[in-house]
Amino acid sequence: MAALRGEGLRIPSRRTLLRQVCVHHYRCCSNGHFMKPEYLVFNKSSIRLSIPLRTLRTSAAVNGQVVQFKLSDIGEGITEVNVKEWYVKVGDVVSQFDSICEVQSDKASVTITSRYDGVIRKIYYNVDETAFVGTALVDIETEAVKAVVPEQDVVEAPAVLNEEHTHQEIKGQKILATPAVRRLAMENNIKLSEVVGTGKDGRILKEDILNYLAKQTGAILPPSPEIVPPPPELVSTKPKGAPFLPKPITPIIQYTGKDRTEAVKGIQKAMVKTMSVALKIPHFGYCDEVDLTCLVKLRNDLKVVTADRGIKLSFMPFFLKAASLGLLQYPILNASLDEDCQFITYKSSHNIGIAMDTQQGLIVPVVKNVQILSVFEIAAEINRLLTLGLANQLGTNDLSGGTFTLSNIGTIGGTYAKPVILPPEAAIGAIGKIQVLPRFNDNGEIIKAQIMNISWSADHRIIDGATMARFSNLWKFYLENPATMLLDLK
Repeated sequence: MAALRGEGLRIPSRRTLLRQVCVHHYRCCSNGHFMKPEYLVFNKSSIRLSIPLRTLRTSAAVNGQVVQFKLSDIGEGITEVNVKEWYVKVGDVVSQFDSICEVQSDKASVTITSRYDGVIRKIYYNVDETAFVGTALVDIETEAVKAVVPEQDVVEAPAVLNEEHTHQEIKGQKILATPAVRRLAMENNIKLSEVVGTGKDGRILKEDILNYLAKQTGAILPPSPEIVPPPPELVSTKPKGAPFLPKPITPIIQYTGKDRTEAVKGIQKAMVKTMSVALKIPHFGYCDEVDLTCLVKLRNDLKVVTADRGIKLSFMPFFLKAASLGLLQYPILNASLDEDCQFITYKSSHNIGIAMDTQQGLIVPVVKNVQILSVFEIAAEINRLLTLGLANQLGTNDLSGGTFTLSNIGTIGGTYAKPVILPPEAAIGAIGKIQVLPRFNDNGEIIKAQIMNISWSADHRIIDGATMARFSNLWKFYLENPATMLLDLK
């Protein structure tokens, strides 16, 4: 010390030196632990008198903790997903509930949101690669976002909103909801305690929030896609009697002359798994035709009424309701057989899947509890599933839990088909297109009839041909005489 004074340097007090050492050590140590040395040794080069003194602040940590953000279990036995799109890149600052990426499982497309505030330091998968449950998706430096902000005194505001929406409880039980759902509720100032969850164990789904908003505001769900009629000039220029040539719905693909190999993934991978299991089921086929002349007239009368309510009415709600009434009489078609073929489970709910063709492939969203829904309610649910399906926003809950399936292949073309059962279900029906064909009436006169073909497949291990035929006859009776459905509706 005496040597330093001899060189004419002004030495700070011992208290000031200790403060400088502590602050310097805190800034250089990432874990923030302070050491208490027994001896302090200073030399001329170690003293920086030109550095202003600053007090300790929580935002002074330069090196934050890097955590691995792992792909958690998203349910339904899903063990792997395909990365479809990244919403972040290395160096991006993210907050809790921010979207990280979108992944495609063999059941649905899921958006993964962040659990942390921080900076993205590493991305483990490229687009189209397969990520497994339990493996890291990204590395997030949780304190780095504070380090890049200039040091200043921090005043922490009360976390009223965060506490209200992320840790709500009802009678001591936490409300079940994903971070994305909680964020959607927070952005719209919705208390989760006021929303009725329709997911497993009362979990609140995104659709529950949207439905709640729809009831509050009157319009939150996207409108159903409208069919735009062709321009009049295209119709008038077609030569009379010329054959109909359907226009291609996909762009023309240039021939390359090279073989191409792609990995089986996403919905296609799910189809491989499901159909491999379905191959073990002995299928019994049954076909028939249905005269929909009366139903066509009824639908034409009702679709104006439903349009005023904002719902597009197709034939499918009638098909589903007639099937549900038939399942009440023949519950074996709404059952499932266990893998060991020892027990049959008769399902109480009529959760009827409707096969839907999308750009991502064939998906089967499910209309739940058809047995307690009206035709109008079924139509509204089909409209919702169709809108979400076209936008690739169907959730896992929308695509699971089916007990019976109807595939309307007639919207694309064809009359008869050979549908394949979706395990663990026991029956499926394929609906052909409606055609105007000549038929004889009760007086032997030739009339125009609206004819539709139906093709059934049943698990022949538990369903015999007579049962399948009787169910089909009852379903056919309801559709050919739609007014009779009123007698059995509840």
